[in-house]
Formats: sequence, C-alpha cells, structure tokens
Amino acid sequence: MGTCYRKRQCSDITGGYTSGTCASKLGVCCIVQLRCGTSSSLNNTYFVNTGFPAPTYASTSCMHTIKRCNSNICQVRIDFLTLTLAQPSADGNCATDAINIVGGASTIPPLCGENSGQHIYLNFNGDADINIIITTSSSATIARSWNIKIAQIACDCPTVAPAGCLMYYNSGSGTIKSFNYGITASSNLKANGLPGSREIANLRYGVCIGTQPGFCSIRWTQSSGDPYSFTVTGNTIGLAVNPGLPADPLRGSSCTTDFIVVPNPSGIDADRFCGNSLPTLTCKYTFF
Repeated sequence: MGTCYRKRQCSDITGGYTSGTCASKLGVCCIVQLRCGTSSSLNNTYFVNTGFPAPTYASTSCMHTIKRCNSNICQVRIDFLTLTLAQPSADGNCATDAINIVGGASTIPPLCGENSGQHIYLNFNGDADINIIITTSSSATIARSWNIKIAQIACDCPTVAPAGCLMYYNSGSGTIKSFNYGITASSNLKANGLPGSREIANLRYGVCIGTQPGFCSIRWTQSSGDPYSFTVTGNTIGLAVNPGLPADPLRGSSCTTDFIVVPNPSGIDADRFCGNSLPTLTCKYTFF
C-alpha cells in the first residue's frame, strides 16, 4: 500500500518510488521505503533492512523514527510484514537480536525470533516521537530481514484500537499467534540438554477482538493440525520430556507463571489457562 502523489512529489521523497498509477492516472502510487537512521512524518511508510529484499548478516544498531503526521494522529499500527531475527535464548530472552519500540504511551517488550505477519498498536505520547530500534549481534551469523509497515491512525478513526490492546483483530474469524510462534523446536538448548523455548520471556500484553454486527460472543478454540498450538509451558517438544505438564488443560490456580487470561468464559469458573492444551471457550462481548 502506498500514497497517491504526483510523480515529481514521489521522486522528491526520501525512499520514495512509484508503483502504478492512481487518481485516474493523474498521480502515482508512491511507496516509501526507509532504512537505518531515517525519520518520517508521512503515513504508510515501510522500514526495511539495508539491502532489502536481500537479508542482512551484519551486526548493527538500526533506528527509524516515527513522527506524528499532524495533531489529530493518536495511534500507529506497526505491521511486521517481514521480521526475522535471531531466536531467543533457551530461557526465552532476546539476548542476541532484538527489536525495541520506544517513546510511545505504553511500554512494548523487546521481541526477537520469527514475527513475520504479526502487528502491534501503539498510542503516541503527545508529540513525542516513536523510535523503532533493531539490534543484531555478530555472535550469530544468520539471515536477518525486516519490512515493517507503519500506518498512522487519526484520533477519530473507527479503526483505532481500544486502550490496552497491543494486538487488535477486527474480523469475524481468524487465528491469533503469540510472538515467535512456530512449529519447529528452538535450536538453543537448556543446561539439562532439553530444547529451549520459542516463547519470549517477560511478556504481558492485551489481545482484543472488535465486535461484529449480528454477533454477541467470541469462541476461542485451539488450532487443529498442530499438537503444540497451545503450549504455555516453556517447552514445546514432546510431552514425555516435560513431566508435570499433562495434555489436559490447566486453569486457575494451577497457572502461576505463564498463562493467558480469557475474561468470564461461560460455564468455566476460571479465567487463567496454561499447559499443553486449551479448552473451547465462549465469552460474551465486553464493550470498551
């Protein structure tokens, strides 16, 4: 997605290039790709790694600064169209590579690993800039790549995410994945020789679902076809090497460290869930 400009306007924008026409061919669709050390107050821009679409292997600290388009902008949606960094350590810490997003009205935890297809929402903190900082270490020689779409959202826009929602989904159905979710094991091993976790440590965030006309509740079900599609346990490889964490769902007081919270599910006297499976849950809409 780009922005409709006159051809000369697009060519005058740092990182701007044309991709088709618009406005009955009076303008061009201008794509703005920005790299390390840049800043922009334009809407619908893309922050990419040096050499994109080719990956980068270098050790770097790369920053892009997001400036508000105008005073009626309250929020930004950041889409990780491509975001491939080094995996977290065996304990889930982003010790080798990390993406940090700072300067907004709320704290975003460091992220790493494979997060292509994920998104976040973040409110501006007044007129303060938001900085996206990606750091990579020479201790791991892997192909890193990022293509991050940045869309600024007006305060009165119906697509503004409610307060407390790091992720916001506004369709009738879909699949929600945790950061760095994947079906392959972590390549990092714990001290006991067991596979480490793909789960990133110390995360606490909200995932929200927008209301849909004609519907009054939300049903949560574990994705089929992947036996580890719900493993809020630390280890995602083989229940046999994970004693004390049965395939049955764990809930309530059994979940003390890692868990998800689903408010007021019908017929279940708990809102915390963890372990190696998730029961089907139905919840009435909670309006923001």
